[in-house]
Amino acid sequence: MAEPGDSIVYIVVDDEPVRDSMKALLEACAFEVRDYASCQSFMDQYNGKPSGCLVLDLHLPVMSGLEFIERFGANLHGLPVIMVSGRGDPATFARAREAGVTAFLEKPFEEDQLLDAVQRLLPA
Repeated sequence: MAEPGDSIVYIVVDDEPVRDSMKALLEACAFEVRDYASCQSFMDQYNGKPSGCLVLDLHLPVMSGLEFIERFGANLHGLPVIMVSGRGDPATFARAREAGVTAFLEKPFEEDQLLDAVQRLLPA
């Protein structure tokens, strides 16, 4: 199992307070975190290395998390994706899984659920 500090957790969530609280939680547990308000800002800075995982909001302005994964998932080079949503449905989750999403968290979720998902998906 991966240990904190082994790789980067990327967070793409447009809701700033939610993004900030996720980042603070993960950093308090010694994870290295990079956070972004949009898929575009993430792609502008992502180095293409799959060491880490991506926490991606389903509902984002301009391009949804699902559209992003369907269009650019290959550019992530196997980076595991945790999709978070408060308004998901089974058909959307099936589409996301087909596009390469590894795990799902439905909002509101407990801090432990996020930590467990990140810990499980980080490379060993």
